Amino acid sequence: MQRCIPAVIVAVFLCAGGATHADVTIHATTPMAPPAWALAERRLLDEAAAGCVEFYNRYFDERGFLLCVERWGGDDGPDDAIENVNEWPILHALGAPDVVYDMYKHAWEGHLRQYTLAKTTDVPFAVDGMYYKEFPTMMDWVHNGEGLTVFDLEGLSNPNDDRFQQRVRRFAGFYMNEDPGAPNYDPEHRIIRSLFNGSRGPLLRDATAVDWAGDPIEVEHRFGPLHGERSYAEMLAHFEEYTDVMGDHPQNLLATSLAVNAYMLAGEEKYKDWVLEYVDAWRERMRQNGDVIPTKIGLDGKIGGDDGRWWGMTYGWGFTVTVPQTGEKAHRNTHALALDGFGNALLLTGDQSYVDPWRRQIEAVNAQAKEIDGVMMTPTMYGDDGWYAYQPGPYAHGALQIYYWSMREEDRRRLGDHGWLNFLEGGDPDYPLRALTGDFATLRAKVADMRADPTTPDTRLSDDPMRYNPAVVHNLINLMLGGIDPGHRGAPLHCRLRYFDPVRRRAGIPADVAALVESMSEDAVTVTLVNTSQLEPRELVAQMGAYGEHQCVAVSDGESRTEVNAPQFSVKLAPGAGVRLVIQQDRYANQPTLLAPWDRE
Repeated sequence: MQRCIPAVIVAVFLCAGGATHADVTIHATTPMAPPAWALAERRLLDEAAAGCVEFYNRYFDERGFLLCVERWGGDDGPDDAIENVNEWPILHALGAPDVVYDMYKHAWEGHLRQYTLAKTTDVPFAVDGMYYKEFPTMMDWVHNGEGLTVFDLEGLSNPNDDRFQQRVRRFAGFYMNEDPGAPNYDPEHRIIRSLFNGSRGPLLRDATAVDWAGDPIEVEHRFGPLHGERSYAEMLAHFEEYTDVMGDHPQNLLATSLAVNAYMLAGEEKYKDWVLEYVDAWRERMRQNGDVIPTKIGLDGKIGGDDGRWWGMTYGWGFTVTVPQTGEKAHRNTHALALDGFGNALLLTGDQSYVDPWRRQIEAVNAQAKEIDGVMMTPTMYGDDGWYAYQPGPYAHGALQIYYWSMREEDRRRLGDHGWLNFLEGGDPDYPLRALTGDFATLRAKVADMRADPTTPDTRLSDDPMRYNPAVVHNLINLMLGGIDPGHRGAPLHCRLRYFDPVRRRAGIPADVAALVESMSEDAVTVTLVNTSQLEPRELVAQMGAYGEHQCVAVSDGESRTEVNAPQFSVKLAPGAGVRLVIQQDRYANQPTLLAPWDRE
């Protein structure tokens, strides 16, 4: 790893809003030849953005409508349509050109209009529009979370957008009984009342296959559904057993991300209070249920409902269904989606005890391990006859998040050999360049496949183009931000550092600048910043965490240490200069905010 001699650290005291605070500025003047990882990082940001432009021009029209056959359903529906621009908010927030923001914002606006106008004939709650009040009328959070991923991360780049602010408060209000037409939440029992919920409230009856699959559609010789169905009859058969939806399910914890975003706009306590009330209810249920999260809570608030089968419900611990094409059994247990709710509570409070329930669940499930045919296996399902569907190796759902949030060695051991973590721990110095090189190959393949895509708008389902999405961000999140990929669940971004361009007043690392997080511990992060431009200086703000939730205690260049005591500091890089900084952090010390550094008092 290339090193440079120390930079000069200067503390400048400013007065803002009557309160004095220190804005530490690092002046980096020591030349650093651009490392290969830095050049690759910058190139990947630009190439991914160029791929997004080509993708957008191929699959979206001038209104921002996706060029596809509009349908409702769990196979292909409104959520899939906007998922085609997943990762674009993060790509822009990393530092990709503004055109990326403009495109995904236009796609989001077009998407809302497109699926408000789109109507069903057979699905009763979508006959007047698949969206109502710019939100799904009612669907489960496997699909709601996917469809809100772009929206929930929009605040990383432009939280001051009026429509974003109005929507995030309205959407959160659907789960706080602020809209009388959407009584999703029961505050007495602290439950969301159905697996199906949304802007028209909860579905308080058994779901039908039509509710899930949508209206009849020609399939053979026209479409290739990603679930493999060959006819509409098989689409219905896929969802035939998805009936039990009344009551609460842990995947509903994904709804807390809406209130987290609303809280981060202006710190209104009601949003934080609701998140903690709901997460605490689930924490208590796990404790009452032997540290395993139940997947069915009755309308009366009782674990398991009337029959006490805590493993019940669609997408529950015992949800094993028949695949219509083959007759084989498939295990579809989505309890792990609940983890984001506990991460949201940690983000709002800094209370590490919110990590404990999931840690105890891992231990509880792994306690059921047994040797089968000479191989140690653990269960993935639970039914009337106890644990079943054993798989090789330990149960590890959420192990990476738990370690990332806690940074405890005992949590690290669950992950074993892990390329990114090995690098952070001092091994495999070539990992960053190798990971980025792999991303170039992925991007190249996606664009080549997109150019060869034979579908036309009338033979294209909404989820067909997703496989070609050029926004390759997973490794950039790891390497630039010291963060973990939030996935496609509408979850917030968790990272140790985020960058802003104070000259252009936008989120993202400035042009020509590259960043590499080299190590992390519970209270420190080491990053190298380099200006690849040999002609122009660059300036950036380094923020602690995606939302300023961490506090920078001090920053060191290896020779001198300067106290900061703020959630950010500034860096000025001379042409061709670089600097390696060790940043002491107090993690989760601050209330998270969507405000950019220059918008805070």
